Formats: sequence, structure tokens, C-alpha cells
Amino acid sequence: MNVTASGANARPLVRPIDPRFSSGPCRKHPGWSIAALNTEHLGRSHRAANPKSHLKSAIDRSAALLGLPSDWRLGIVPASDTGAFEMAMWSMLGPKAVDAYVWESFSSDWAKDLGKLELPGLNIHEADYGKLPNLDTASPHNDTVFVYNGTTSGVRVPNLDWISDDREGLVMCDATSAAYAMAIDYRKVDVLTWSWQKALGGEAAHGMLALSPRAVQRLENTPAPRALPKIFSLTKKQELIEGIFTGATINTPSMLAVADLHSALDWAEQLGGLTSLHDRSNANFTAMDTWVSNTDWVNWLAENENTRSSTSMCLTITDNAFQSLNLEEQQRGVKTMIGWLADEGVAFDIANYRSAPPGFRVWGGATVEASDIEALTVWLDWAYDQFKSTVLSSEVPA
Repeated sequence: MNVTASGANARPLVRPIDPRFSSGPCRKHPGWSIAALNTEHLGRSHRAANPKSHLKSAIDRSAALLGLPSDWRLGIVPASDTGAFEMAMWSMLGPKAVDAYVWESFSSDWAKDLGKLELPGLNIHEADYGKLPNLDTASPHNDTVFVYNGTTSGVRVPNLDWISDDREGLVMCDATSAAYAMAIDYRKVDVLTWSWQKALGGEAAHGMLALSPRAVQRLENTPAPRALPKIFSLTKKQELIEGIFTGATINTPSMLAVADLHSALDWAEQLGGLTSLHDRSNANFTAMDTWVSNTDWVNWLAENENTRSSTSMCLTITDNAFQSLNLEEQQRGVKTMIGWLADEGVAFDIANYRSAPPGFRVWGGATVEASDIEALTVWLDWAYDQFKSTVLSSEVPA
């Protein structure tokens, strides 16, 4: 079946003002301009007093915006959210068995790495794309590893009620596509990680690592049962390396990226803070959900409405004609439709993750405008109508 044909259906008159819907790096905040960034710290040592103060201010402002508890530690670390979460796992896990929850690609990666750590026990609780594993299997005696929001599946945990208040183990949460967009009960977690390039639309390459007092206690009282490279080390002589949490980062940070983060924090604060960020993301979800509810060829990948993400909004094509195609034809079909949208300049980077079922993934974090989501849905209808009329109706062999 030919899935590269072009169509001639009438193009919609409405267009997204900004066509960037990538799930990472994500769209910059409204009003962003590189010319407006504070560049006074560029070209200087990040160890100098003023640049270091700028780093510390980024930490403090990020913690304040998120409403982190005052007794938590927050630091800037290398290698984005991946670096932050790997650092936490390799530095803290080992004394207890681990319950790992897997329902998309990144949680699967964490589970694979956990298998390399020689743990006293590893229980992997797994579910297919679109579903959550049984969260009630979490043992308060074990450490727990999970993602708050499945970036590649669009499936999030509905809440953290399944985590015990009287737990013995630590709870590690990868929150990279949830932080600043979804309410997180900090009483239920001990390690939280995220990256700048997600919900705040910052630059890539840097991660944030937040530690509860229980996590700090584990680090200082129970040395990691494995050799750690310098880049993963959070303690020295069994004491927390305070510099990580006061602006003296382990590697050399990009001060341009730090300036960009401050710009995003300025915008978020002027907007009204965390509640306003949540409201904007929820408005994006509502715009998409309204369209999905009234459209007969598409549905949410997340089967349970209580687990649908407001940031990484993943859609699957349910039309019988499309479902009659084999997997390779479906993948080519989605690629064709996405190519048409990109050529029209109305949507960039909205393909589902490569290991997910064929479909669309649209970022709905706070930097995106709900009006752009609404305009995009009209073009999604156009792309699928064109696909049906020019490809699915064709009998030309692939």
C-alpha cells in the first residue's frame, strides 16, 4: 500500500501560532527572546562568586516555585534527568530490595539498569503501553522506583496514595515530564528528578536532583555498595557534598543555559506561580480531550481517563481502516501524515516515541497555548482525511 501520496483536501484556515509541540526539548515560554537573557555571567568561571550565586539562585528559585519542603536539598547535576536519576540509583540503592514500575520506555531503561546493581532483590512490575501496572504491590519494606508520568506512553500515576506513609524504603521518582505541570505529594517521595528542557522549556543537558532528609540519611549512613565514578558521587567521607546543592556543580555548567532557566522562572513567577503552570497544562489537556471525545478516528493511548497525561499527550489511531494495516504500514502512514503537517508548518515533532504504538504525541506543558492545541486538532483531522482519501483508498501495493 502506498503511504507517501500527497492529497488535495482543502486546508484549514486556522493555524497554530507556534507549531512546536515537541516533548523535549519543549517549546520556549511565551515571550521568550534570546536577546532578553542575562548574559553577564558568560565567559566567566562558574566557580567565581557572581556566577556561583547565579547558579544558587536558580536552585533556590526552582525549589520555591515547586514548593519543595524547606528541609529538602536541591542540586544541579549533569546529563539532564537521566543523569540525575542514574546518580540517585547508583548512589543510594543496595541495602534493600527494589520494586520497579515499568509502563513505557524510560521506566524500562531504569529497570534494566537496576538489574546491573546486584540488589538483594528486584521486583519488576510491568504493563503494556496505555496501562499502569498494579501499584498496590509496592512493599513499604522495599525501595521503590517509578516515573510519575510516562513521557513516551502518556500514562501517569493518578496519585501517590499507593505509597505507604510508614515506609522503610526510599521512593525514587523520575518526574521529568510531571514537575511544574502536575501536583506531587512530596510526603510520598524521597528522591525527585527532572530536567530544564521539559515543563519550563529550558535548555537541555542539565538535571535537577531533589533529596528528602531520609534520602540524605541513606547517603550519609549507608555507603553505596559499589564503586562510583566522580560524576555520580554525592558524598565525600560519608558526608553530603554540599557544593552540589549550593551552586558548585560537579561539572562545568552552561551559564547560557542557566540564564535561560532564569528567564523561564521569571515567566512562571510573573504568570502566578505553580498553580498557574498547572492550570495552563490542564487547559491544554482539556482542549485535546474535547477534540478526542468528538472524533471517531482517534483515541487516547492511556486507557483509563484518570491516568491520562496533561503534558505528553499520546494518541492512537483507532479507525478500522487504519487498524487493518500491518505495523510497518501504520508506522509509514503516521510518518506520512506528520510529514504533511511539518511541510505545512503547523506541527513539528509530534510522532509517538519509536517503541510506542503508531500515533501522535503532543506536548501540553504550560509553555504551550491551548489555542494552538485547538488549531492543531483541526489539522490532525485534515491530515487523516487526506490520508484516507489518497492512501487508504488506494490499492497500489506498498
